[in-house]
Formats: sequence, C-alpha cells, structure tokens
Amino acid sequence: MDRISTERRSANMRAIRSSNTKPEILVRVLLREIGFPGYRLHKRNLPGKPDIVFVGRKKAIFVHGCFWHGHDCAVGIRRPTTRPEYWLPKISGNQERDARKVRELCAAGWDVLTIWECQTRDLAGLKMQLASFLGVTVSAQSMTEF
Repeated sequence: MDRISTERRSANMRAIRSSNTKPEILVRVLLREIGFPGYRLHKRNLPGKPDIVFVGRKKAIFVHGCFWHGHDCAVGIRRPTTRPEYWLPKISGNQERDARKVRELCAAGWDVLTIWECQTRDLAGLKMQLASFLGVTVSAQSMTEF
C-alpha cells in the first residue's frame, strides 16, 4: 500500500518531466565539455524522438529514467506497489517500444546510445562513454573538469 495520499501521489506524478530532465541536461553539459555543442533535441521526425541527435553524424542518444524504462539496476528493478496491474504492463510496454525504436533507427543507418539515469552518478565514466560513441578521445585532465 502507498504511504502517501492518492491526491499527493497524483501531484507527484504530474510533476515528472518527460524531456529536459536532470539526467538529460547533465548529458548535454558533458557533451559541451568534450566539444560537441551542435546537437538537436527531441527530433520528432525520428523513431522514438531521441533526446539528443547529431544529424550529420547520424548518431542518436536516448536518456532514460531507470524506473520508467525498467532498467536492471537498483532503481529500475523496484516495482510499484500501488496499482501494479497498471504500472507493470506500462513499464513493460515502454521497454518493448524502446527496443523497437532503437531497431528502427539502426535499420535507417543511425548509431544509437542509451544512457541510463543511474549512469549519471559516474560523470567521468559517462564522459568517456559519450566521447567513445562520438569518436573522440578525451584527455585525462578534462576527465576531472566538471
């Protein structure tokens, strides 16, 4: 059973953003730090509406919340106790849709990277992953500049 009232839970759920989230903004800051400021946001004409898109490079980045997209980590593995009959199929559907959209992008010749919310806890590792995905090397000194 939920520890807070239905009204409060509804207010909390309404406040959750689907774009320009903290993890997404953090990824954008890291991209600028490694020298990649020229990206597009939430391209509606691409499958899945990727969060960050490098059109000329045909590279797309999704930044997923662990809970909402069912990531296999400490946050994502938690299952809702309130209305599980609604939430479990919803999260499962999100996972299926995510996989389908990645396949569609790859079939169209795009490289796709999924960043999970939990990965934003390791900024140096995330910066290296982004640099590798974009085909650049990052100096050891720039790894400490956050």
